[in-house]
Amino acid sequence: MRKEIYITDYNCVTPLGFNVDSNWNALLEGKSGVALHTIIDNQAAFYASMIDSDKLNEEFNRFFTQNDNDNFTRLEKMLLLSLQPLVEKHPLSEDTAFILSTTKGNISLLKNQSELPEGVYLSKLAEKIAAFFGFKTKPIIVSNACVSGVMAISVAKNMIQAGRYKDAFVVAGDELSEFVISGFNSFQAIGSGPCKPYDKNRDGINIGEAAAAVYITSCHSDEGRISQNEKFKFKVLGDSAINDANHISGPSRTGDGLYASIRNAMAEARVSPEQIDFISAHGTATLYNDEMEAIAFNRMDLQHIPLNSMKGYYGHCLGASGLLESIISMESALHSTLIPSKNFEETGVTQPLNIIRENQTTDITYILKTASGFGGCNAAVVLEKC
Repeated sequence: MRKEIYITDYNCVTPLGFNVDSNWNALLEGKSGVALHTIIDNQAAFYASMIDSDKLNEEFNRFFTQNDNDNFTRLEKMLLLSLQPLVEKHPLSEDTAFILSTTKGNISLLKNQSELPEGVYLSKLAEKIAAFFGFKTKPIIVSNACVSGVMAISVAKNMIQAGRYKDAFVVAGDELSEFVISGFNSFQAIGSGPCKPYDKNRDGINIGEAAAAVYITSCHSDEGRISQNEKFKFKVLGDSAINDANHISGPSRTGDGLYASIRNAMAEARVSPEQIDFISAHGTATLYNDEMEAIAFNRMDLQHIPLNSMKGYYGHCLGASGLLESIISMESALHSTLIPSKNFEETGVTQPLNIIRENQTTDITYILKTASGFGGCNAAVVLEKC
């Protein structure tokens, strides 16, 4: 019998708040972290979602020493803050995995450097965070463009089921940087205003930054790590990641990779399209991505399922987006509330979708979370509220 894998705890650090409750309350009120920010000197401001650095340092100093503040980058502070309350509640063992999901890591350390700083290597970033909390196992890094956050859940699930680990802490994070902004700007992919996923007038993404963390374990763990006092449990029913190898940056026009990822994840989860209660989609607000997603969802007969994108609230947080949006999806299920897809007004894709337009109260048991990214990567995971 295969082990059942559960997410039993989570936390997030975003421009909307430094814990899950503050984020959820902000979303209920329709607040967004997207605003004009000057990211690159001598260039016009971009619409992006950025954590206030002063507030970040203030929050960091509440939990860590002044000496720690001097030793960590902005991204590292975000990661530590998101992980801290989870590690505090769940003891580490020789069988506890530490998984870091990130797309660019400490890329900002490269600025004005003639040699590569040690901290820019993802392995060094993971080791630094793991060592701070005292993890006893070698860190695992998931860096696969914008599907990294969703794939990190899959990696934890599959490794625990394979008996490699008893439980896992997954943390995901990416920060705003000149490098990332310049890259997306060179593709002419950055929106002229707050992004509008699936909308007729969408014209590009807003880059965001965030950190998110989840605790994943098995109900068959020898140590019984799921206690009767847990506030919630979400079973990770199925997962899949498929690369359609379409293009280095452009998504498949037929949605092949995303379609196959969803199909495989739902097959493993043994749920039908009619059983899915809610889809947390990728929804970047670029012309081609949103169209591709609409095609893939229709191929899976999911066009009637309520769907949203969180990019209008958080921007696109790269490797953190999939994990952060999974957390918000689980909060939606716990509160029996669907959050609207912000800035959506008029359908701008050729295939029908049931885009959520306002806060809705409904029972949510089965969640489908999807993500897609550069290089043709796609991922999907099915979660069940227990």
